[in-house]
Amino acid sequence: MSTYKRKAGIGKRTGLGLALEESAREILAHVKGQKTLPTRRVVLPDEVDVKRIRKRARMSQSEFALAFCINPRTLQEWEQGRRKPDATTRAYLAVIAKSREAVLKALSSLKR
Repeated sequence: MSTYKRKAGIGKRTGLGLALEESAREILAHVKGQKTLPTRRVVLPDEVDVKRIRKRARMSQSEFALAFCINPRTLQEWEQGRRKPDATTRAYLAVIAKSREAVLKALSSLKR
């Protein structure tokens, strides 16, 4: 191996590199129909009680909207039944309901 390759770390096989190679092989086998990959299906409820989620968090509408980056007017309309959250938002609200502190921590690390 040349000095340049050795200094640059070229040719060195890392754990991440090996894992990526294995993943690529699995994907290729899946595409060729030679391997079935595991899947997970998530079933979201058609209705989400947004007000209950907010009340359990002991937050006002404005606090909840600010904390979770939701438009306050949209939150009001969800709670009053004039609008319904889409599937992505229902998933987000389900995560907030189960792991509120984790969501707050993740959002606090973002630059606003």
